[in-house]
Amino acid sequence: MAPFGEGLNTSGEVLREVAAISEDCGVESVWTVEHVVVANQYEQLYPYSADGRMPGSAADTPMPDPLETIAFMAGASRTLKFGTAMVVAPLHSPVVLAKRAATIDRHSGGRLMLGLGIGWQKEEYAAVGVPFRDRGRRLEDCVGAMRALWASAPATFHGTHTDFDDLNSLPRPVSCAVPIVLGGNSEPVVNRAGRIADGWFPYTITPDDFADMADKLRSAAHAAGRAPDAVEMTAWPGSCDPERELDVDWVRRYVNAGATRLIFSPNVVELRGARGIVALRDQIHRYRSQVLEHL
Repeated sequence: MAPFGEGLNTSGEVLREVAAISEDCGVESVWTVEHVVVANQYEQLYPYSADGRMPGSAADTPMPDPLETIAFMAGASRTLKFGTAMVVAPLHSPVVLAKRAATIDRHSGGRLMLGLGIGWQKEEYAAVGVPFRDRGRRLEDCVGAMRALWASAPATFHGTHTDFDDLNSLPRPVSCAVPIVLGGNSEPVVNRAGRIADGWFPYTITPDDFADMADKLRSAAHAAGRAPDAVEMTAWPGSCDPERELDVDWVRRYVNAGATRLIFSPNVVELRGARGIVALRDQIHRYRSQVLEHL
C-alpha cells in the first residue's frame, strides 16, 4: 500500500485500524514517507513536476516520522511488512539510523524494508545542518556503515563522510541485515541501486521509462558482479497517472518490465467520509478484484 501518512489523520487509533485492516486483507506491506521539514519558500528543485514545485500545500500535509510510525504499526500487527519511501538518508547519522532500523527490525521479527533517497530540498538540508553537496556519496556511506554495524560486532567502516573502528551496536537485525531500497528515477540512482541496493522503488515514472530503467538496473547489477535479478523492483503505477491506478493494461506494463511489488494509494477523500478508515477494506478489495486478479 502506498506511502502512508500524507493528508490523513494518523492518530494511534487510525494507525491500529490501518494495520489490522491491511493485515486482514492480505496486504504485503505499508509504506511511509519522510520530510523532516518543508520550507514555505524553497528553490524549485522538486524533480517530479514540470515547475519544480511539490503538489498541494506542504503546510497542510502531515508527515509523521516514518520510522516512529512504522514502530507503532508493527506493534499492532503480526505479519504486515513496512517500508519507508523514502528516508532522506544524508539528513541522518548513519550510526543512529542503523540503531533505529535494527531496533524496529528486531522488535517486528524482521518486517522492515528501509527505503532511502537523497531528497531535493536545499532548505531542509540547511535546517538540519547537513551540506547539500555530495548527497549521493553520503547515501552510499550511510548504506555501507549501517550494513557494517548490522553484520558484525565490533564493526569497522571507513568512508568519505563516515568513519569508525570497533563499534558495537546491539541489537542487530534478525538476519543481521535490513533490506535497503533506493528511491528515484535518474540513471545515477538506478546505477547505484544495481550496485548496492536490495530494491528499487521509483516514483511518477511511465511504464516505458520504468522498462528502460529496469534494463539499466539489471545491467548495473551484472557489471557489479551481481545476478541481474538481485534487486527487487517495486512499481507504483498510480503515482504516474492516478486516473489509471485501476487500469489493468497500464499496471501490467510495469509487471512485464519486472516489477514484483505493486503499490496502490488509498483514496484519502473516501477515508475522510462517513465510513472513515473502514472504507480502506473496500479499497483493498477493489484493487485486488479489478487489478491483481487480472494480471
